[in-house]
Amino acid sequence: MAEHVKHVLGDQIIHGCFPKVGVARLKGFVSTTTIFIFCFFLLAIAALLNWMDIPIIQGLPLGQARSSEIHHESVEFPFNCSNLVNYPSVFEPKESSTNGTCPDYFRWIHQDLKQWKSTGITEDMIERGKPSADFRLVIVNGTAYVERYRMSYQTRDVFTIWGILQLLRLYPGKVPDLDLLFFCGDDTVIKKRNYKGRYAVLAPPVFHYCGEKAALDIVFPDWTFWGWGEVNIKPWEETLRAIKKGNERIKWEKREPYAYWKGNPLVSRDRRLSFMKCNLSAKHDWNVRLYKQDWGQEIQGGFKHSKLEDQCTHRYKIYIEGVTWSVSEKYILACDSMTLMIQPKYYDFFSRSMVPMQHFWPIRRKNRCKHLKFAVEWGNNHPHEAEAIGKAGSKFIEEALTMRNVYDYMFHLLNEYSKLLKFKPTTPPNAQKLCSETTEQGLWKEFMVQSIVKSPSDKPPCALPPPFEPQAIQASLDVKENKTRQTETWETEYWKKLKHKKH
Repeated sequence: MAEHVKHVLGDQIIHGCFPKVGVARLKGFVSTTTIFIFCFFLLAIAALLNWMDIPIIQGLPLGQARSSEIHHESVEFPFNCSNLVNYPSVFEPKESSTNGTCPDYFRWIHQDLKQWKSTGITEDMIERGKPSADFRLVIVNGTAYVERYRMSYQTRDVFTIWGILQLLRLYPGKVPDLDLLFFCGDDTVIKKRNYKGRYAVLAPPVFHYCGEKAALDIVFPDWTFWGWGEVNIKPWEETLRAIKKGNERIKWEKREPYAYWKGNPLVSRDRRLSFMKCNLSAKHDWNVRLYKQDWGQEIQGGFKHSKLEDQCTHRYKIYIEGVTWSVSEKYILACDSMTLMIQPKYYDFFSRSMVPMQHFWPIRRKNRCKHLKFAVEWGNNHPHEAEAIGKAGSKFIEEALTMRNVYDYMFHLLNEYSKLLKFKPTTPPNAQKLCSETTEQGLWKEFMVQSIVKSPSDKPPCALPPPFEPQAIQASLDVKENKTRQTETWETEYWKKLKHKKH
């Protein structure tokens, strides 16, 4: 009985007690009084389950509910049949509660918004950016509205919007009014070359999952933090827990002494398809083991061979971009294996603060098979140093990329963005009001239940650090360049010695 009611109430939290269509159909069969009695009955059962400490909205088996790091369990959003969920309208953290200073990568928020610092953002800029966007998101008085312009790939837009809704639940009334455009595709869309000189004031602000040196896209956390249903990747907290557990199965020194990569090579001929030439063959052994991921076959087979926690079996893991940046980056870095990062062109919101030889080993794109072979040879000859780099990269992901930090990054980015608006946001005529109900089913619904924010935060967001000074950015770039050159020097000396031995 309890399990059945838990399932019913879990559906109601997501779908709403009675969607409008459902209410209309119900009234054709029963009276309003009957509906009220039934609703009251559900609330009574919910209260009983809560008193019995039976979880009803975490999406986990009875007795296995976990409290997320960003949720305190003392106050939960009340369940209300007539009004779906009563969101608190005011953010009220505990007295004297603090959350420290945000991680260093938050400072890039200022840099990403620098283009509009002097001009501000006008409605005209928003209008000009619409052809580059998949949807427009407007927040007015804590309520979110979305206007869709085109279909995005898979459910990227759905889970991105879901994440923003969870931010509103975490910090109710704290997110300011704003009006923004979002692109869910792969390549960057606002190219700097189109907005030089006098045209700089025309650049539209568009949010996106990645950026590059030649673009103005505003970098935002990607959709997979709330789950990627199409390939069975769970929300980030669940996935990270599984990978950490997978790390414990095989100690670093017992892992295969090769570089591992598994993915879809067909998404990029220039990057990944040619990369497959580095695989073991009759002629060459580049110390690399590459595996093609057939997602069609995996879907049919129930994703038995694509679990990320089962892929921490080698001492080294390779990160290579796909069409552009890849969401695989955080999963690869979390594996405790030393990440061999093939020189990326693109970056996400956290990667710009990672340092070569501290968090990963840099690999040049040209002659990458040869560079990969040397990196593995170096690691096997310097196991303590290689293991330390792998663990430092994993620690960075575990500590700097908590969901609390993800939400705080979103909060500060949106807050700083809103300060640049030169107009008062209003609801677009074709926009749809958003709330925490959804028509998604299957894994999509399961992941939303897992990632739902149950109650407001009991402490404020972390404190946003100041912008980088120009010389600090250059100093950071110099450090990265010097460390990369050091590996190149080691490699040059290695091949010279090897050639000398052969002769």
